Amino acid sequence: METTSTSTFSSIASRSSTYSTPGPSSCCDRLSWKLWFRPVEMNRRNRTAVTEFLLLGFGKIQNFRILILILFLLISLASLTGNFLVILLVASNKSLHSPMYFFLSQMSLSDILFTSTIMPNMLAIISSGECSMSVAGCMIQFYFLGVPTVAQCLLLGAMSFDRFVAICNPFHYISIMTFKLQLHVVIVCWLLGFSLVFIIYIFLAELEFCDSNIIDYFYCDITPVADISCSDTAAVELVTSLLSAPLVLSPFLFIVVTYTFILLTIFRIPSVSGRWKAFSTCTSHLTVVCMYYGTLAINYAVPRRVHSINVSKGLCLMYVVVTPFFNPIIYSLRNRDIRRAIQKSVNVWRKCVQMKDF
Repeated sequence: METTSTSTFSSIASRSSTYSTPGPSSCCDRLSWKLWFRPVEMNRRNRTAVTEFLLLGFGKIQNFRILILILFLLISLASLTGNFLVILLVASNKSLHSPMYFFLSQMSLSDILFTSTIMPNMLAIISSGECSMSVAGCMIQFYFLGVPTVAQCLLLGAMSFDRFVAICNPFHYISIMTFKLQLHVVIVCWLLGFSLVFIIYIFLAELEFCDSNIIDYFYCDITPVADISCSDTAAVELVTSLLSAPLVLSPFLFIVVTYTFILLTIFRIPSVSGRWKAFSTCTSHLTVVCMYYGTLAINYAVPRRVHSINVSKGLCLMYVVVTPFFNPIIYSLRNRDIRRAIQKSVNVWRKCVQMKDF
């Protein structure tokens, strides 16, 4: 009986060892298992979830704070006023109902979105030295700054095509640049802006922010936000590079090609005055293209940490603050059609005031 029970026990033991699941069965195994996972668990416990960011802005500017605050306030008011004026003039004057001015009104709309999104926080940073913003608010600000960035790049390409048709194929300009085509081009520009930036927004929103909440910047851009993340940012950087580089380079190359044909056509004009008259219609567009695309390409197409944070701040100021301010001046306020439309609107307003007085 004893031998039978012993053999039965040994067979049960062998079966249990055969079908047992892998894991920390012994005390030593359990101890090593706990020691292996303890650093990860302690890391997760010690990490503090960040609910808001602290934007530092421009650093120590105490000596010039009031002067800089007044300067940026005047720039923002002038930018909003100038761009709103362009939109109202284009919408109310039939003489400005042309493709060039229609695209110009969309450029002004994107500039208004730039200024209204970034200026409140920037003025708060300048006045107090810093500004707090929730994580969700920071992501939303990035999105509504990215959308007009993409739309404006594409609109500059559309405006170069308008100049190409006007100079290289003037007899078919009206039949080619129909309002239906203009509307489709504008819708595509804005839809690409909303959709492509939303892809980057999804990856950026997946990042975790644990310990540091200080952003050494004056608004929520993707690079300074990713710098303080405690999770892996490789996916965000890859998606941003794959999307931003083509968005900057493709319209720019399209502009280079169109202006190559424009210059070849201008050189064929026999008179010097005719050449200058044709080229003068493109100077404003070329000025904004060089200023806008140059700073945008350096800041986004160039990999991170190639240039310093202060250089990046200066480049961002160029296309976020300075460009929306100068666009109405460069594009339209120097234009004869715009000046005539302003004068006409002022005369109508004066007549209305005089009629009310009587």
